[in-house]
Amino acid sequence: MVIIKFNLTYYLVSTNVWPEGPVITESLTLNYTIDMMIGELYVVTFVTAIKMTLDFLEEHKRVADLEKAQLETELLFLKSQISPHFFFNTLNNINSLALEKSNKTSKIILKLSELMRYLLYETKHKRQTLANEILCIQNYIDLEKVRHDEQLEVNMSISGSIQDKVIAPILLLSFIENAFKHGVNKNIGNVKIDIDFTIKEDFLYFTISNPMPSNTKHKKRFNKTGGIGLENVKKRLALGYNRNDYKLTIKSDKELFVVKLKIKVA
Repeated sequence: MVIIKFNLTYYLVSTNVWPEGPVITESLTLNYTIDMMIGELYVVTFVTAIKMTLDFLEEHKRVADLEKAQLETELLFLKSQISPHFFFNTLNNINSLALEKSNKTSKIILKLSELMRYLLYETKHKRQTLANEILCIQNYIDLEKVRHDEQLEVNMSISGSIQDKVIAPILLLSFIENAFKHGVNKNIGNVKIDIDFTIKEDFLYFTISNPMPSNTKHKKRFNKTGGIGLENVKKRLALGYNRNDYKLTIKSDKELFVVKLKIKVA
C-alpha cells in the first residue's frame, strides 16, 4: 500500500510525495515508509474495529434469538404437562355414563370439549385473560367431580374484579391438577379442596389447599418435591415473569398442603 501510494502521488500529483514531511521527499525513504505505514495502520485498525463490532453485535443477536427460541420451546413443553391420565379417566367415566344412559353424558362431553379447546387453541399466546383461565379451571373441577362423585367437595371463591386481567395460560390449572392428583386421588373417603381468587389492584392472590396424601410413601415424596407439576410451574414463573411480579409460597403440615401465589395480572 505504501508503494502504491508513493507511485500514485509521484506520477499523478507531485514529485514531492511527502509535502507535510520535514524535508522534500522525491524517493522512497525509510522515514517516509514508516510514517505512511503508521497512517495506514490507523486506517486498518479502525476498519477492523468496526468489522469486529458488527460481527459481535450480529453474534449477540443470534445468541439472543436462539435463547429466546429455546425459552419459548421450553415454555411450550411445560404448558403441555397436563396429565394424560386425566383425559383417559374422564373418557372412561363418560363411557360409563353413556352405558347407564345418564343425562349427565352430554354435559360432561361438552365440558371436556371446552377444556380441550382451551388447551389446544387458547394457550398459544404468552398471556390469557384471567376470566378464561378461571372458566377452564371450573370445567376441570366439574369433570373431576364426575369422577369422584359425592366424595369430593370443592369450595371456590372469587373476590375483586377479574376484568382486563391477564395471566400465563394454564398456570393456575397446574396447581388445581396437582391438588387433585395428590390430595384426592391418593386419599380414601371424603376430600375437601379450597380455592380462593382475590384480586387487589394489579395483583392476584391465589390460594389452594388440599389434604396431604394418606399413603406414607406418597406423603414423603410429595413433601420433598411438591409434585412434578409444581416444579414445572416454578420453571414457567421464572421464564415468563420478572422476579418482582410474583411470589410463590408452598407450605405443608401433617394434614394440609397449601399453595399461595401472588402474581401480577395487569
